[in-house]
Amino acid sequence: MKNEELAKKLASPSKNSRLERFGKVLTFLCLALIVFIVFMILIFVAQRGLSTFFVDGVNIVDFLFGSKWEPSAKTFGALPMISGSFIVTILSAVVATPIAIGAAVFMTEISPKRGAKILQPVIELLVGIPSVVYGFIGLQVVVPFVRTIFGGTGFGILSGVFVLFVMILPTVTFMTVDSLKAVPRHYREASLAMGATRWQTIWRVVLNAAKPGIFTAVIFGMARAFGEALAIQMVVGNSAVVPTSLTTPAATLTSVLTMGIGNTVMGTVQNNVLWSLALVLLLMSLVFNMIMKLITREGKKNYAR
Repeated sequence: MKNEELAKKLASPSKNSRLERFGKVLTFLCLALIVFIVFMILIFVAQRGLSTFFVDGVNIVDFLFGSKWEPSAKTFGALPMISGSFIVTILSAVVATPIAIGAAVFMTEISPKRGAKILQPVIELLVGIPSVVYGFIGLQVVVPFVRTIFGGTGFGILSGVFVLFVMILPTVTFMTVDSLKAVPRHYREASLAMGATRWQTIWRVVLNAAKPGIFTAVIFGMARAFGEALAIQMVVGNSAVVPTSLTTPAATLTSVLTMGIGNTVMGTVQNNVLWSLALVLLLMSLVFNMIMKLITREGKKNYAR
């Protein structure tokens, strides 16, 4: 009998194995919940956004490439908002990227101690500032500055670029720092051993090896800039026309969404076209994520070589 009881105890799962099984089930349920939520968001936005074309009969070509946005007259041309979003996003990334790379190089290659003590806390402070504060500062400081220097009302693409580049600067900087730190140390040692100067090592070896990570940081920053709503709404002017200059009022997808979604009735064509703008915004975010994954995959291949 004792042998049989002992055999049963040995055959039965132990407490640790039960806990391990419980942990696996719990993590699987959490993962399934996240996938379900994301899938349902995609389905909901797609259903609402596509109703504009399949229920209300709006021509998709006219919607994407039309230059007039007049919901009261049932004229829905989203080109002004799409072009405004892309212009603001690209220009803010162009301005932020060299500054972020310079700060990251200083923090990792030139003066890591000072960078960790002085520059890193300052950049971390920028991360914690709410979007509405950025927008308010832009409204009180950036818009009058642009009005004084460049003329016009001060509201427009240029003001949005100044605000957004500060907002995405911490993200691009920290991701660039991580990319530079990921470069193997023997890359630097080999370059210095071959007679290269410190700057030559940074410029030709370290930055070149960290290029995929830097590109990923820039794309990630662009994704955040593309989806920013409140701050850009306060300084861009919210005029749904195709931008003709950097100082004239313009509009972005997010600014039109935040202004209009609460002033329309669910199920109407005016409400559905806003969901179509949200669908375009969501698809562009997915494109940014795909680009980041592609760059990351290529970077891993390069490191493996």
